[in-house]
Amino acid sequence: MHRGKCQLILLLVNIMSDIKELDSIKKIIHLPYITISSLPYSLSNKINTSLKRIANMEETNKESTKDEIKYRGIRAMPFVIGNETFEKLGTIGSSSNLLVYLTSIFHLKSITATNIVNIFNGTCNFGTLLGAFLSDTYFGRYNILGFASVCSFLGMLVLTLTAAVSKFHPPECGNQETAPVCVGPTAGQMTFLLGGFGLLVIGASGIRPCSLAFGADQFDPNTESGRRGVMSFFNWYYFTRTFAVMVSLTVIVYVQSNISWSLGLAIPTITMFLSCALFFVGTKIYVRFVPKGSPLSSVAQVLVAAFKKRHLQLPEQPCFSLFNYVPSNSLNSMLPYTNQFRFLSKAAVKTPEDHINSSDGSAVDPWRLCSIQQVEEVKCLLRVIPIWVAGTIYYVSVVQSQNYVIFQALQSDNQLGHINFHIPPASFIVISMLSITIWLPIYDRVLLPWLRKFTGKEDGITLLQKMGIGIFLSIATMILSGIVEDKRRTLAMTRPMLQMTQGKGAISSMSGLWLIPQMALAGLSEAFTLISENEFFYKQCPENMRSIAASFFFVGMAGSSYLSSFLTSVVHKTSSWLAEDLNKGKLDSFYYLIAGLEILNLGYFLVCAKWYKYKGRAGDNKVSERTDQNEIVI
Repeated sequence: MHRGKCQLILLLVNIMSDIKELDSIKKIIHLPYITISSLPYSLSNKINTSLKRIANMEETNKESTKDEIKYRGIRAMPFVIGNETFEKLGTIGSSSNLLVYLTSIFHLKSITATNIVNIFNGTCNFGTLLGAFLSDTYFGRYNILGFASVCSFLGMLVLTLTAAVSKFHPPECGNQETAPVCVGPTAGQMTFLLGGFGLLVIGASGIRPCSLAFGADQFDPNTESGRRGVMSFFNWYYFTRTFAVMVSLTVIVYVQSNISWSLGLAIPTITMFLSCALFFVGTKIYVRFVPKGSPLSSVAQVLVAAFKKRHLQLPEQPCFSLFNYVPSNSLNSMLPYTNQFRFLSKAAVKTPEDHINSSDGSAVDPWRLCSIQQVEEVKCLLRVIPIWVAGTIYYVSVVQSQNYVIFQALQSDNQLGHINFHIPPASFIVISMLSITIWLPIYDRVLLPWLRKFTGKEDGITLLQKMGIGIFLSIATMILSGIVEDKRRTLAMTRPMLQMTQGKGAISSMSGLWLIPQMALAGLSEAFTLISENEFFYKQCPENMRSIAASFFFVGMAGSSYLSSFLTSVVHKTSSWLAEDLNKGKLDSFYYLIAGLEILNLGYFLVCAKWYKYKGRAGDNKVSERTDQNEIVI
């Protein structure tokens, strides 16, 4: 009901805009009743119209309370997290070994296979923007998730058929009279395979931006228990997600490489079917928000209106003078006026050419006059962009550490103790996943309650503080990686092992176990940054754009991949640091270069964090002024 009271205050303030003294406004607001007959006719006419508008709002509020949203919170989590766990088992299990599958089963050249995988991964990440837009504008998160889950299942089924049915893949090399040498796929076989990839892209484009936001929607953001539930959900979401990725990179990849591709691809298909089943079983208890039109249209309206009125001057007290209108069925919380991006506030300046609908108080031409609420929502989006840039640069260190630790492991002693078992080089990536899996429950159950008591804040420490810690840990990771690589190369040159790595060079006598600390630290860095960044986008963007906000992370990941490729190409062409044989290069210098980049990124991030203003909520009952941030809260 507090929104109706705030609307009453704002409407009366707009009506009394001709009164010069603010005290007169305050007196009217605090009167138990208003004697309209004692006011001039023009003013009383405005008040009568406004009171009718308020009565309509109150009636709408009464109707909405009858159909109050029932948040199930924890009760919905087994279905949401179960769906995500099985979905990750399926998608990661199917896609993590694609490079090997394309070269060994479809006999594609390595460069062709690499391009296909890169295009597939990039399209999946960039496709999240389209999936998020359709979710927030037309269909809602539930419908997009359901459709995308089915598409992912069908895509995995197609991949399984390409391995299980001989007609859908080329014959084995030299095992048939018709194929004495390796024969590539036919046009029909490639079309069938790419059709499966297309279904997987559609699935990823819908699941990735909507899954996390849909789970967080199940908690009531207006209660303390609901806000804490969201925070715990983010932690446990990534805990189960990381666990699923670990299983995919170990068990499923082992089955694919050493037992059978048909069985190895059938397992992810079955888990994806279970994911779909779990998702639809929980349908009756989900909270499902209905989209209220395109949120991007509102953004465009603010930009156009601000440009049209760029020559106007803002009033001295914008909060009381600018046009304010919030639809009664709006999903978004009321936002306080902020002084950042003041040029956008001109979109809410009322001029004689602007007209208002008498029925509901909205602007007749929304491309010329926008409300303070619309303007503040656009400001929320603009404020997160600098933080998004810092996150994109941060993930360069993650991408490079995961790429080159495999090459380091290939030229290290990977024998485990005195037993005849060698750790597969790709398995070292799992260490970072294991680090996340161990850290998240400790943080959620042990450290977070202590931080709440120590800081007096519900979140313990802020999201930006968590991201800053993660970036700092990425610097430490790169420095540690450089130190370990210098030691590995020195031992390879002075005390190499007898065997050689095919096509690369001597194997260092340094144990591959020395690579574990840098990967564990990398995982700890991700635990701080990855989770807080997603939670940051979810909480700081307007409620009707949360799927689009979730896609920011994946678009940033795609940008990090391209930036990493560009950086690698430049360093390779201008120096000998990244030689095919690591013993002849200087990979440690490359690690130090990335550490330097992350130091600059940390400085940039600290400036952005200092400047950033967290999204606020309008006050419940009265007008108050936050002088520390120069914001007026209503």
